[in-house]
Amino acid sequence: MAADSDPESEVFEITDFTTASEWERFVSRVEEVLNDWKLIGNSAGKLSPEKVLTGTWGEKSQDINFADFKFCITHYFLKQLCEKDDGKNKFEEDAFPLAMQDLLCMNNDFPPRAHCLVRWYGIREFVVISPGTNCEAIISESKCNLLLSSISISLANSGCQLPIFVQIQQKWRRMYSGECQGPGVRTDFEMVHLRKVPSQYNHLSGLLDIFKSKIGCTLSPLPPVNIAIRFTYVLQDWQQYSWPQQPPDLDSLLGGEVGGVEFGKLPFGACEEPISELHLATTWPHLTEGIVVDNDVYSDLEPLQAPHWSVRVRTAENPQCLLGDLLTEFFKLCCRKETTEEILGRGLTEDESKENNDISSALSKLTEPATTVPISKLSVSNMVHSARKHIRRHRRIDEAPLNTDILHSVLLEMVHVHREKLQYNIKHLNGNNNIMLNLNTNLFLQLKSAPTDSLTYWLALCVCLVNYNHGGLRAVAHLWQEFVLELRYRWENNYLIYGLAPGPPDLRCCLLHQKLQMLNCCIERKRARDEARKVSEGSKERERKVSGGCQSSRPVPESATATSPASSSTREGSVGKSWDSWSDSEDEFFECLSDQGEMEAARADGEKDGSKIKAEGRLHPCNNMTLLNSTEPLYIPVTQEPAPMTEDLLEEQSEVLAKLGTSAEGSHLRARMQSACLLSDMESFKAANPGCVLEDFVRWYSPRDYVEEEVIDEKGNTVVKGKLSARMEIPGNMWVEAWETARVIPARRQKRLFDDTKEAEKVLHYLAVQKPADLTRHLLPCILHAAILKLKEEESVEDIPSVRKCIQQATSQASKLLHPTNQDLKKLEEFINQLMAMETIITQARSLKAKFSISESEKGEDTNELKKFASSLLEEPEVVVIGAGQGSTGSIIHGLFLNAQRVSGVSPAALLAPLDEDLSHDRKPTGGSNKVPDFPPPAGREILLRTCVPRPAPYSKALPQRLFCVLMREEFRLAGAFSSDTSFF
Repeated sequence: MAADSDPESEVFEITDFTTASEWERFVSRVEEVLNDWKLIGNSAGKLSPEKVLTGTWGEKSQDINFADFKFCITHYFLKQLCEKDDGKNKFEEDAFPLAMQDLLCMNNDFPPRAHCLVRWYGIREFVVISPGTNCEAIISESKCNLLLSSISISLANSGCQLPIFVQIQQKWRRMYSGECQGPGVRTDFEMVHLRKVPSQYNHLSGLLDIFKSKIGCTLSPLPPVNIAIRFTYVLQDWQQYSWPQQPPDLDSLLGGEVGGVEFGKLPFGACEEPISELHLATTWPHLTEGIVVDNDVYSDLEPLQAPHWSVRVRTAENPQCLLGDLLTEFFKLCCRKETTEEILGRGLTEDESKENNDISSALSKLTEPATTVPISKLSVSNMVHSARKHIRRHRRIDEAPLNTDILHSVLLEMVHVHREKLQYNIKHLNGNNNIMLNLNTNLFLQLKSAPTDSLTYWLALCVCLVNYNHGGLRAVAHLWQEFVLELRYRWENNYLIYGLAPGPPDLRCCLLHQKLQMLNCCIERKRARDEARKVSEGSKERERKVSGGCQSSRPVPESATATSPASSSTREGSVGKSWDSWSDSEDEFFECLSDQGEMEAARADGEKDGSKIKAEGRLHPCNNMTLLNSTEPLYIPVTQEPAPMTEDLLEEQSEVLAKLGTSAEGSHLRARMQSACLLSDMESFKAANPGCVLEDFVRWYSPRDYVEEEVIDEKGNTVVKGKLSARMEIPGNMWVEAWETARVIPARRQKRLFDDTKEAEKVLHYLAVQKPADLTRHLLPCILHAAILKLKEEESVEDIPSVRKCIQQATSQASKLLHPTNQDLKKLEEFINQLMAMETIITQARSLKAKFSISESEKGEDTNELKKFASSLLEEPEVVVIGAGQGSTGSIIHGLFLNAQRVSGVSPAALLAPLDEDLSHDRKPTGGSNKVPDFPPPAGREILLRTCVPRPAPYSKALPQRLFCVLMREEFRLAGAFSSDTSFF
């Protein structure tokens, strides 16, 4: 009794059998996902079976766990199947699931691009459960059975009629087991995978035996088995075709590289065969058992007799293409940090001791007098340039980064050719294609590059080719150094730079193009000034001879201020052109064409009180207008042209003006800086119109600021009187202040608004300090511009719609990438990769055109059919051959295989080698034992067997049965779908 009363004896363990296990949680989680995705019932609507071949597939995934093991459940579907059901598609309660109907559909066979389960079973919607990323494969048989039982319970509980597959074994084997349930029916999906084809199943007869034994139907006779067969032949040998690129011309100066072209053109095309394989699929789509014979002795399956042919091509992975390599190598220069001096100095420091004499002679040239050269032709830059030439002459040829002949050729083409020759070369490059010319018209504006007939565009092409074919980074640095020296030479000797549009810098172009235009403007101003000086000296000499007088003792400077006629058009509004030319310093140097004696003579001709002086710098009268205070005509003066500016100078000016702030002093200073051109025009106007007032100037310069109105005078007559506008009468108005300070000075004696000497030196210095990387960034828009034009030109020949659309998209994308100041190099690299992809497609199309013997000169239905067929091979996954082996296209494909077989010299003994014994079926080719067959052994054979029989009992429903067989060199796969009636089992 004591033992019975012990408290410890009353403690016992309670097991709660209602707690869910990990397996039950997994089953429940699968059901939840199926419900969330609304996959309950026969959810698929009506869909044309052909959509499996051409439709677009979609998928959605979600992670689920079985204990601590992660799975991924994925729903695959044709996108049209996910549209909302409008109520028209109704299914009977006892109808077979859609997947079971697909097993017998003959229009879904051999889809070209879909999930492997779609190809093996022809289904249009299914679910796959596979191990998650970085999870081990499910190899254990017990785990496989556990997963299969889980999905079976989930299907039964949820009522889902979609097939669910579980991926087992290693992923590379693509092994799946699955199940599909419907009302009273079930389909089991089973699979066999071996590395070698068993000899007894290496033909259709053996596979039929497997299929019949598996379905186990006891009916006699058995229903006929429907058969679909596809053999795939692979062509890899293109030896009978020419090399994609012409071999280099070793005797040519510029053609020593593969695909080498002359300067001014871009190379294009592949250096290797872009088409690696051609796959010919010969199909017998609808056969019945007994119609065709295929066993270990004999076969009726000859490719030329197949009723259906289709072709696909496999392209080479990232083939080497010339334009893509050119752009890639050029783009790499953007990331370099070295300066030109650092790059070129490396090759010069090794033999410094050997060049002491050269350096000494160079220094002596700077100090020795040049008695044979006129003083007007001497300059420090000329002497430095001569010294550099002297050093280069003594330098060994092999030390030059860029070959001397190539350098001279490039400089001759870039700098010394006339504009007409440049235009001819560019037009010859672009051809006469109207679409091409229309694209070229506005493309440089979108990309902010430069016109194709410009020196900048030509320079970009030359630098790119020099970098790719003639020395790389050091050659680019050498070329750029020589180019800048050539520009300095042309500036100092008043030689215009050809290949640049006249006028101020075009702000729509790249900055480098603007800088070259600015330098040309400086040369033009300098030439005009020198010509005006010569004219002035000539007139003075004539006056001296006529009058017998003497010249002024004041020497005339060599560089004189240019006389630039002003535009006759009315200038309107407040004009602020050049802040850089304004200065408070009175001792700033400026040049003039006239001396003090000339001014005194002019004043002597006027009145003694100085109220009236001789008018100077008149252009022509202004529309019959007269001065307000006299009856003299109002003359438009000769004024100075505004200073041209590049975009970086405009930005610098804006920053300086913004830094002045909003204070009264800052605003006043800002107004004075902006009124330099206004003050110059006022002084010119006063010189041309003695006795004028501010109102006269406003009437010409800004008519809207002079208001005229009709008033009645004392006598009652209506007269017209004018006055300045309200803004001109504001106290402290800058126009009034400038008018009061303006002196009577014609434009030719004024301080220059545009100091061409200073601006030219600034441009030359800017160019000289540019690193190769900076030069590359400046020229990148021009190179991409040229690349797009080249792609457009090549595409117009091949006529590829997809590439044409990509070029339009690339142009729009490039215009966004190239306009910002800070270019995103990563995005630019991605953009270059897009251009390379387009080049690859064009070269692939060209290769196919050559293989199918398509000539541009040929015309006719057959040629058009071949062109359409070749272009479709690159845009579609698989292309049907019209007429199969008996059509014109089929004949060409047959010839391709026949030529490859003859070149390879395949013999019957080789076909029976141990490696190919299984694939050759141990049978003799149809043409006889002494003849090389037209086609190689098939690389893959696919045989599809299907029927509809009652299973598992004779009185069961007749249900679809299907077996898909794959026979390859190193793979044997059987994918079976076997349906059973579960109503009484």
